[in-house]
Amino acid sequence: MSTPEPIAAAPLSGASVTAPDRLQPASVRPALEADRARWNEFVFAAPDGSFFHRYEWFDVLTRAFGHPVHPLIAERDGRVVGVLPLARVKSFLFGDALVSTPFCVYGGVVAVDAGVRRSLEDRACALATELGVDYLEMRNRERTRPDWPAKDLYVTFRKPIDADSEKNMLAIPRKQRAMVRKGIQNQLESRLETNVDDVYRMYAESLRNLGTPVFSKRYLQALQDVFGSDVDSLTIRHQGQPVAAVLSFRFRDQILPYYGGGTEAARGVAANDFMYWQVMERARAEGLRVFDYGRSKKETGSYAFKCHWGFEPEQLHYEYFLVRAKALPDLSPKNPKYERMIKVWRRLPMALTNVIGPPIAKYLG
Repeated sequence: MSTPEPIAAAPLSGASVTAPDRLQPASVRPALEADRARWNEFVFAAPDGSFFHRYEWFDVLTRAFGHPVHPLIAERDGRVVGVLPLARVKSFLFGDALVSTPFCVYGGVVAVDAGVRRSLEDRACALATELGVDYLEMRNRERTRPDWPAKDLYVTFRKPIDADSEKNMLAIPRKQRAMVRKGIQNQLESRLETNVDDVYRMYAESLRNLGTPVFSKRYLQALQDVFGSDVDSLTIRHQGQPVAAVLSFRFRDQILPYYGGGTEAARGVAANDFMYWQVMERARAEGLRVFDYGRSKKETGSYAFKCHWGFEPEQLHYEYFLVRAKALPDLSPKNPKYERMIKVWRRLPMALTNVIGPPIAKYLG
């Protein structure tokens, strides 16, 4: 897909917010399959559009998990001026939510101005109320509804990729840079794969070790099938054996290593550091210019790892419109009520967790 020129978005704060009020009001409706191309064109051009706003996510969520999707599109004078991806995740264990967007780190409204944003948010609130969900969750990078309760649990990490490989290497703090060089010295090899087998196996092992259920391999396969060349699987090998692997997303000039993991042997040969360096190097060679290290919970191992790479955390603002719920949901593994379950899960055999995990994980998006 070609990338259109970015749309000039109106500021969402200050006196200029009143400017859109003089424009013709936007009409909001459910998006249809016929809107796919126009939706994606708008997302690719909008400054705050992301990989997670692409229309293909509706295909993935229905194909891999069977979750109902509710895309909303705003139009003005026949032009697309805003989109809001939404999907419903409902389970007996974890509640009933309308989310923008499940299994994604970013979401919420993409709009040309504050008026369109509010129209889409209002329609989403009405939909959440009509469906009778517990809450509406908007995974925003910026705070857009200070009147709604929000979580400050997550941060994201983003950094420019320099066109000069050596500058990228020197930008990594000394201790972590030494780990990358250790991986190079260990003669680790990287290779793009045509399937998701290595990524799934190693990601599943990493999640089991954390005490978290893993989704089905069907989900990773759906991502690769639906997004095509904008998703790739990179495997790191030591002496011919896979030790680490990662699934990455491409969007405009950005690379997002998203699902990754390694075996017990990976740490000893610095495979994880080498793997992310290879992702960065391959992206640099393609002409990509932003490395998005993705979401982490504060004060966790992955949070520390990314900080050690020299990335600065950026607060994510997950905002909630409560419908039936009386308080914010807490599905985090840091929730004390899941502590015993996590300890038990870590001791289960991989073969078992790969069978019983997916029916649970499909509701943990």
